Amino acid sequence: MGQGAARQAERLWTRDFVVITFITLFTFIGFQMLLPTLPVYASQLGGSDTAVGLVVGVFTISAVIIRPFTGHYLDLYGRKGILFAGLLIFAASILAYAWAPSLFILLVFRFIHGIGWGLCSTASSTVATDVIPKSRLGEGMGYYGLASTLSMALAPALGLYIINSFNFDVLFMLSAGMVAVAITLALTINYHKPAATRSGFNLIEKAALRPTVVVFFITMTYGAVVAFIALYAAQHGITNIGSYFTIFALALAISRPVCGRLADRIGFDLIIIPGIILVATAMFLLYFASGLHWFWLAAVLYGAGFGAAQPVLQALAVISVPPQRRGLANATFFTGFDLGIGAGSIMWGAVASVTGYSVMYLLATIPAMAALASYSLLGRKAETSVAA
Repeated sequence: MGQGAARQAERLWTRDFVVITFITLFTFIGFQMLLPTLPVYASQLGGSDTAVGLVVGVFTISAVIIRPFTGHYLDLYGRKGILFAGLLIFAASILAYAWAPSLFILLVFRFIHGIGWGLCSTASSTVATDVIPKSRLGEGMGYYGLASTLSMALAPALGLYIINSFNFDVLFMLSAGMVAVAITLALTINYHKPAATRSGFNLIEKAALRPTVVVFFITMTYGAVVAFIALYAAQHGITNIGSYFTIFALALAISRPVCGRLADRIGFDLIIIPGIILVATAMFLLYFASGLHWFWLAAVLYGAGFGAAQPVLQALAVISVPPQRRGLANATFFTGFDLGIGAGSIMWGAVASVTGYSVMYLLATIPAMAALASYSLLGRKAETSVAA
Protein backbone atom coordinates (compact mmCIF):
# COMPACT_ATOMS: atom_id res chain seq x y z
CA MET A 1 0.00 0.00 0.00
CA GLY A 2 1.42 3.42 -0.96
CA GLN A 3 1.83 6.32 1.46
CA GLY A 4 -1.21 8.15 0.07
CA ALA A 5 -3.41 5.05 0.37
CA ALA A 6 -2.17 4.42 3.90
CA ARG A 7 -3.03 7.99 4.90
CA GLN A 8 -6.49 7.59 3.42
CA ALA A 9 -7.02 4.33 5.34
CA GLU A 10 -6.21 6.03 8.65
CA ARG A 11 -9.35 8.01 9.37
CA LEU A 12 -8.85 11.39 11.01
CA TRP A 13 -12.40 12.63 11.59
CA THR A 14 -13.58 10.08 14.15
CA ARG A 15 -16.22 10.76 16.83
CA ASP A 16 -13.53 11.06 19.50
CA PHE A 17 -11.58 13.60 17.45
CA VAL A 18 -14.69 15.73 16.82
CA VAL A 19 -15.73 15.66 20.51
CA ILE A 20 -12.31 16.67 21.86
CA THR A 21 -12.09 19.43 19.24
CA PHE A 22 -15.42 20.88 20.38
CA ILE A 23 -14.39 20.60 24.04
CA THR A 24 -11.31 22.63 23.19
CA LEU A 25 -13.38 25.14 21.19
CA PHE A 26 -15.70 25.99 24.09
CA THR A 27 -12.88 25.98 26.64
CA PHE A 28 -10.87 28.38 24.53
CA ILE A 29 -13.83 30.69 23.95
CA GLY A 30 -14.16 31.02 27.72
CA PHE A 31 -10.40 31.55 27.97
CA GLN A 32 -9.97 33.99 25.08
CA MET A 33 -12.84 36.24 26.20
CA LEU A 34 -10.71 37.13 29.21
CA LEU A 35 -7.36 37.73 27.53
CA PRO A 36 -7.86 41.36 26.40
CA THR A 37 -10.39 42.21 29.14
CA LEU A 38 -8.75 41.08 32.39
CA PRO A 39 -5.89 43.59 31.96
CA VAL A 40 -8.59 46.31 31.79
CA TYR A 41 -10.26 44.83 34.89
CA ALA A 42 -6.92 44.85 36.71
CA SER A 43 -6.36 48.48 35.70
CA GLN A 44 -9.74 49.41 37.18
CA LEU A 45 -8.67 47.76 40.42
CA GLY A 46 -5.69 50.11 40.49
CA GLY A 47 -3.05 47.98 38.80
CA SER A 48 0.04 49.46 37.10
CA ASP A 49 1.55 48.14 33.85
CA THR A 50 3.68 45.75 35.89
CA ALA A 51 0.62 44.55 37.80
CA VAL A 52 -1.29 44.06 34.55
CA GLY A 53 1.54 41.84 33.35
CA LEU A 54 1.24 39.85 36.58
CA VAL A 55 -2.42 39.10 35.83
CA VAL A 56 -1.27 37.11 32.81
CA GLY A 57 1.97 35.96 34.40
CA VAL A 58 0.52 34.48 37.60
CA PHE A 59 -1.95 32.44 35.57
CA THR A 60 0.76 30.89 33.45
CA ILE A 61 3.09 30.33 36.41
CA SER A 62 0.50 28.18 38.18
CA ALA A 63 -0.20 26.31 34.95
CA VAL A 64 3.53 25.65 34.60
CA ILE A 65 3.73 24.31 38.15
CA ILE A 66 0.89 21.84 37.63
CA ARG A 67 1.61 20.69 34.06
CA PRO A 68 4.51 18.24 34.72
CA PHE A 69 2.48 16.48 37.42
CA THR A 70 -0.52 16.47 35.08
CA GLY A 71 1.49 14.78 32.35
CA HIS A 72 2.76 12.11 34.70
CA TYR A 73 -0.67 11.22 36.04
CA LEU A 74 -2.33 11.41 32.63
CA ASP A 75 -0.01 8.62 31.50
CA LEU A 76 -0.60 6.56 34.64
CA TYR A 77 -4.30 6.96 35.39
CA GLY A 78 -6.04 8.21 32.27
CA ARG A 79 -7.30 11.38 30.65
CA LYS A 80 -11.01 11.85 31.44
CA GLY A 81 -10.90 12.45 35.19
CA ILE A 82 -8.11 15.01 34.96
CA LEU A 83 -9.83 16.78 32.07
CA PHE A 84 -13.10 16.98 34.01
CA ALA A 85 -11.44 18.25 37.21
CA GLY A 86 -9.50 20.89 35.31
CA LEU A 87 -12.62 22.20 33.57
CA LEU A 88 -14.50 22.46 36.89
CA ILE A 89 -11.68 24.48 38.50
CA PHE A 90 -11.47 26.60 35.35
CA ALA A 91 -15.18 27.53 35.39
CA ALA A 92 -15.32 28.17 39.15
CA SER A 93 -12.31 30.51 39.01
CA ILE A 94 -13.89 32.62 36.28
CA LEU A 95 -17.04 33.11 38.36
CA ALA A 96 -14.88 34.05 41.37
CA TYR A 97 -13.37 37.03 39.52
CA ALA A 98 -16.60 38.98 40.02
CA TRP A 99 -16.00 38.88 43.79
CA ALA A 100 -12.40 40.11 43.71
CA PRO A 101 -12.32 43.28 45.88
CA SER A 102 -8.67 44.02 45.20
CA LEU A 103 -5.84 43.29 42.81
CA PHE A 104 -4.29 40.86 45.31
CA ILE A 105 -7.45 38.73 45.53
CA LEU A 106 -7.74 38.82 41.73
CA LEU A 107 -4.20 37.42 41.50
CA VAL A 108 -5.10 34.64 43.97
CA PHE A 109 -8.10 33.63 41.84
CA ARG A 110 -5.93 33.93 38.75
CA PHE A 111 -3.40 31.49 40.25
CA ILE A 112 -6.16 28.92 40.91
CA HIS A 113 -7.52 29.52 37.41
CA GLY A 114 -4.11 28.65 35.98
CA ILE A 115 -4.13 25.31 37.80
CA GLY A 116 -7.42 24.43 36.11
CA TRP A 117 -6.01 25.53 32.76
CA GLY A 118 -2.88 23.42 33.21
CA LEU A 119 -4.99 20.34 33.96
CA CYS A 120 -7.64 20.63 31.24
CA SER A 121 -5.48 21.92 28.38
CA THR A 122 -2.81 19.25 28.88
CA ALA A 123 -5.46 16.53 29.11
CA SER A 124 -7.36 17.68 26.01
CA SER A 125 -4.20 17.91 23.90
CA THR A 126 -3.19 14.44 25.02
CA VAL A 127 -6.59 13.04 24.05
CA ALA A 128 -6.18 14.68 20.64
CA THR A 129 -2.78 13.10 20.05
CA ASP A 130 -4.19 9.75 21.19
CA VAL A 131 -6.96 9.72 18.60
CA ILE A 132 -5.07 11.23 15.63
CA PRO A 133 -3.30 8.67 13.37
CA LYS A 134 0.47 9.04 13.63
CA SER A 135 0.94 9.43 9.87
CA ARG A 136 -1.48 12.39 9.93
CA LEU A 137 -0.31 14.00 13.18
CA GLY A 138 0.78 17.30 11.63
CA GLU A 139 -2.47 17.59 9.69
CA GLY A 140 -4.57 16.49 12.67
CA MET A 141 -2.97 18.96 15.07
CA GLY A 142 -3.51 21.67 12.47
CA TYR A 143 -7.23 20.95 12.31
CA TYR A 144 -7.45 20.49 16.09
CA GLY A 145 -5.81 23.88 16.47
CA LEU A 146 -8.69 25.43 14.53
CA ALA A 147 -10.74 25.15 17.74
CA SER A 148 -8.49 27.67 19.48
CA THR A 149 -8.22 29.66 16.25
CA LEU A 150 -11.98 30.07 15.91
CA SER A 151 -12.17 31.16 19.52
CA MET A 152 -9.50 33.79 18.81
CA ALA A 153 -11.60 35.09 15.93
CA LEU A 154 -14.70 35.49 18.08
CA ALA A 155 -13.93 35.59 21.79
CA PRO A 156 -11.55 38.56 22.33
CA ALA A 157 -13.74 40.91 20.29
CA LEU A 158 -16.83 39.51 22.06
CA GLY A 159 -15.21 40.03 25.45
CA LEU A 160 -14.34 43.64 24.63
CA TYR A 161 -17.87 44.24 23.32
CA ILE A 162 -19.41 42.86 26.53
CA ILE A 163 -17.39 45.08 28.88
CA ASN A 164 -18.07 48.13 26.69
CA SER A 165 -21.81 47.43 26.35
CA PHE A 166 -22.59 45.69 29.66
CA ASN A 167 -20.19 44.99 32.53
CA PHE A 168 -17.62 42.56 33.84
CA ASP A 169 -20.21 40.46 35.70
CA VAL A 170 -21.87 39.57 32.40
CA LEU A 171 -18.47 38.78 30.91
CA PHE A 172 -17.58 36.35 33.69
CA MET A 173 -20.97 34.59 33.54
CA LEU A 174 -20.78 34.06 29.77
CA SER A 175 -17.15 32.94 29.92
CA ALA A 176 -17.92 30.37 32.62
CA GLY A 177 -20.98 29.26 30.63
CA MET A 178 -18.78 28.35 27.68
CA VAL A 179 -16.63 26.17 29.91
CA ALA A 180 -19.80 24.55 31.28
CA VAL A 181 -20.62 23.37 27.74
CA ALA A 182 -17.13 21.82 27.56
CA ILE A 183 -17.74 20.05 30.87
CA THR A 184 -20.94 18.52 29.48
CA LEU A 185 -19.12 17.27 26.39
CA ALA A 186 -16.28 15.86 28.52
CA LEU A 187 -18.76 13.50 30.15
CA THR A 188 -19.23 11.77 26.76
CA ILE A 189 -15.56 10.90 26.20
CA ASN A 190 -15.11 7.14 26.18
CA TYR A 191 -12.05 5.70 24.46
CA HIS A 192 -9.31 3.31 25.49
CA LYS A 193 -6.17 5.18 26.48
CA PRO A 194 -2.73 3.66 25.77
CA ALA A 195 -1.61 1.27 28.49
CA ALA A 196 0.74 2.75 31.05
CA THR A 197 4.18 1.14 31.04
CA ARG A 198 6.41 3.89 32.44
CA SER A 199 8.06 3.39 35.80
CA GLY A 200 9.40 6.00 38.18
CA PHE A 201 8.23 9.57 38.62
CA ASN A 202 9.21 11.70 35.63
CA LEU A 203 8.22 15.34 35.23
CA ILE A 204 9.97 16.09 31.92
CA GLU A 205 9.98 14.22 28.62
CA LYS A 206 13.51 14.69 27.31
CA ALA A 207 12.54 13.84 23.72
CA ALA A 208 10.28 16.92 23.70
CA LEU A 209 12.84 19.44 24.94
CA ARG A 210 13.90 20.83 21.55
CA PRO A 211 10.43 22.01 20.43
CA THR A 212 9.71 23.06 24.02
CA VAL A 213 12.63 25.51 24.09
CA VAL A 214 11.60 26.90 20.68
CA VAL A 215 7.97 27.42 21.64
CA PHE A 216 9.08 29.10 24.88
CA PHE A 217 10.78 31.85 22.90
CA ILE A 218 7.89 32.16 20.44
CA THR A 219 5.27 32.56 23.16
CA MET A 220 7.34 35.22 24.90
CA THR A 221 6.24 37.40 21.98
CA TYR A 222 2.63 36.24 22.46
CA GLY A 223 2.78 37.48 26.05
CA ALA A 224 3.54 40.96 24.71
CA VAL A 225 0.53 40.78 22.40
CA VAL A 226 -2.17 39.43 24.72
CA ALA A 227 -1.21 41.58 27.70
CA PHE A 228 -0.60 44.93 26.04
CA ILE A 229 -2.00 45.17 22.50
CA ALA A 230 -5.28 46.77 23.70
CA LEU A 231 -3.42 49.30 25.86
CA TYR A 232 -0.95 50.07 23.05
CA ALA A 233 -3.79 50.63 20.58
CA ALA A 234 -5.64 52.90 23.03
CA GLN A 235 -2.49 54.99 23.28
CA HIS A 236 -2.88 55.66 19.54
CA GLY A 237 -6.57 56.45 19.88
CA ILE A 238 -7.68 53.10 18.42
CA THR A 239 -10.79 51.73 20.14
CA ASN A 240 -11.77 48.83 17.84
CA ILE A 241 -8.61 46.77 18.42
CA GLY A 242 -10.77 43.65 18.66
CA SER A 243 -10.35 43.48 14.88
CA TYR A 244 -6.66 42.68 15.45
CA PHE A 245 -7.61 39.41 17.14
CA THR A 246 -10.13 38.59 14.41
CA ILE A 247 -7.57 39.05 11.63
CA PHE A 248 -4.94 37.21 13.65
CA ALA A 249 -7.34 34.30 14.05
CA LEU A 250 -8.27 34.23 10.36
CA ALA A 251 -4.58 34.01 9.43
CA LEU A 252 -4.20 31.20 11.97
CA ALA A 253 -7.24 29.43 10.53
CA ILE A 254 -5.66 29.34 7.10
CA SER A 255 -2.09 28.54 8.09
CA ARG A 256 -2.70 25.84 10.70
CA PRO A 257 -4.35 23.10 8.61
CA VAL A 258 -2.45 23.99 5.43
CA CYS A 259 0.95 24.04 7.10
CA GLY A 260 0.18 20.97 9.22
CA ARG A 261 -0.67 18.98 6.11
CA LEU A 262 2.43 20.28 4.31
CA ALA A 263 4.64 19.37 7.28
CA ASP A 264 3.54 15.73 6.97
CA ARG A 265 4.56 15.81 3.31
CA ILE A 266 7.59 18.09 2.91
CA GLY A 267 9.12 18.08 6.40
CA PHE A 268 8.91 20.05 9.61
CA ASP A 269 11.90 22.36 8.99
CA LEU A 270 10.35 23.94 5.90
CA ILE A 271 7.31 24.96 7.93
CA ILE A 272 8.76 25.88 11.32
CA ILE A 273 11.61 28.13 10.17
CA PRO A 274 9.53 30.45 7.90
CA GLY A 275 6.88 30.56 10.63
CA ILE A 276 9.37 31.87 13.19
CA ILE A 277 10.62 34.50 10.73
CA LEU A 278 7.06 35.76 10.22
CA VAL A 279 6.61 36.05 14.00
CA ALA A 280 9.73 38.22 14.27
CA THR A 281 8.59 40.40 11.37
CA ALA A 282 5.20 40.96 13.02
CA MET A 283 6.85 42.21 16.23
CA PHE A 284 8.99 44.58 14.17
CA LEU A 285 5.90 45.99 12.44
CA LEU A 286 4.19 46.68 15.77
CA TYR A 287 7.12 48.92 16.64
CA PHE A 288 6.08 51.19 13.73
CA ALA A 289 2.34 50.86 14.30
CA SER A 290 0.55 54.18 14.48
CA GLY A 291 -2.71 53.40 12.69
CA LEU A 292 -5.10 50.50 12.58
CA HIS A 293 -3.78 49.27 9.20
CA TRP A 294 -0.37 48.60 10.78
CA PHE A 295 -1.98 46.50 13.49
CA TRP A 296 -3.91 44.56 10.84
CA LEU A 297 -0.78 43.84 8.80
CA ALA A 298 1.08 42.69 11.92
CA ALA A 299 -1.90 40.46 12.79
CA VAL A 300 -1.76 38.74 9.38
CA LEU A 301 1.96 38.01 9.66
CA TYR A 302 1.78 36.97 13.29
CA GLY A 303 -1.18 34.68 12.70
CA ALA A 304 0.44 33.05 9.67
CA GLY A 305 3.75 32.54 11.47
CA PHE A 306 2.34 31.34 14.78
CA GLY A 307 -0.14 29.09 12.99
CA ALA A 308 2.64 27.49 10.97
CA ALA A 309 5.13 26.95 13.79
CA GLN A 310 3.12 26.07 16.93
CA PRO A 311 1.11 22.97 15.87
CA VAL A 312 4.04 21.51 13.95
CA LEU A 313 6.31 22.02 16.96
CA GLN A 314 3.74 20.22 19.10
CA ALA A 315 3.61 17.36 16.61
CA LEU A 316 7.41 17.21 16.78
CA ALA A 317 7.20 16.97 20.58
CA VAL A 318 4.99 13.85 20.55
CA ILE A 319 6.06 12.12 17.33
CA SER A 320 9.18 10.55 18.83
CA VAL A 321 7.61 9.12 22.00
CA PRO A 322 5.46 5.98 22.39
CA PRO A 323 1.71 6.48 22.99
CA GLN A 324 1.93 5.83 26.72
CA ARG A 325 4.26 8.84 27.13
CA ARG A 326 2.23 11.37 25.16
CA GLY A 327 0.80 12.89 28.32
CA LEU A 328 4.25 13.81 29.60
CA ALA A 329 5.40 14.96 26.15
CA ASN A 330 2.40 17.29 25.85
CA ALA A 331 2.91 18.53 29.40
CA THR A 332 6.58 19.28 28.69
CA PHE A 333 5.69 21.16 25.50
CA PHE A 334 2.97 23.24 27.14
CA THR A 335 5.21 23.98 30.11
CA GLY A 336 7.48 25.78 27.67
CA PHE A 337 4.44 27.37 26.00
CA ASP A 338 3.12 28.74 29.30
CA LEU A 339 6.53 29.76 30.64
CA GLY A 340 7.03 31.88 27.55
CA ILE A 341 3.70 33.67 27.95
CA GLY A 342 4.15 34.10 31.69
CA ALA A 343 7.77 35.26 31.57
CA GLY A 344 7.00 37.49 28.61
CA SER A 345 3.96 39.12 30.22
CA ILE A 346 5.84 39.92 33.42
CA MET A 347 9.00 41.01 31.64
CA TRP A 348 7.24 43.13 29.01
CA GLY A 349 5.21 44.87 31.70
CA ALA A 350 8.42 45.97 33.39
CA VAL A 351 9.98 46.90 30.04
CA ALA A 352 6.93 48.92 28.93
CA SER A 353 6.96 50.92 32.15
CA VAL A 354 10.48 52.09 31.22
CA THR A 355 10.54 52.22 27.40
CA GLY A 356 6.91 52.53 26.38
CA TYR A 357 4.95 50.06 24.27
CA SER A 358 6.49 50.69 20.85
CA VAL A 359 10.08 50.02 21.95
CA MET A 360 8.80 47.03 23.92
CA TYR A 361 7.55 45.46 20.66
CA LEU A 362 10.88 46.18 18.96
CA LEU A 363 12.63 44.32 21.78
CA ALA A 364 10.14 41.47 21.35
CA THR A 365 11.94 40.56 18.11
CA ILE A 366 14.82 39.27 20.26
CA PRO A 367 13.07 36.15 21.62
CA ALA A 368 11.74 35.46 18.12
CA MET A 369 15.30 35.39 16.82
CA ALA A 370 16.29 33.23 19.80
CA ALA A 371 13.58 30.75 18.75
CA LEU A 372 15.10 30.56 15.28
CA ALA A 373 18.59 30.09 16.66
CA SER A 374 17.54 27.43 19.17
CA TYR A 375 15.65 25.44 16.55
CA SER A 376 18.71 25.48 14.30
CA LEU A 377 21.26 24.68 16.98
CA LEU A 378 19.55 22.26 19.36
CA GLY A 379 19.60 18.55 18.68
CA ARG A 380 19.27 16.80 15.37
CA LYS A 381 17.27 18.13 12.44
CA ALA A 382 13.54 17.58 12.58
CA GLU A 383 12.16 14.51 10.84
CA THR A 384 11.27 15.14 7.21
CA SER A 385 8.13 13.04 7.50
CA VAL A 386 5.97 11.47 10.16
CA ALA A 387 5.52 8.15 8.44
CA ALA A 388 5.01 5.35 10.90
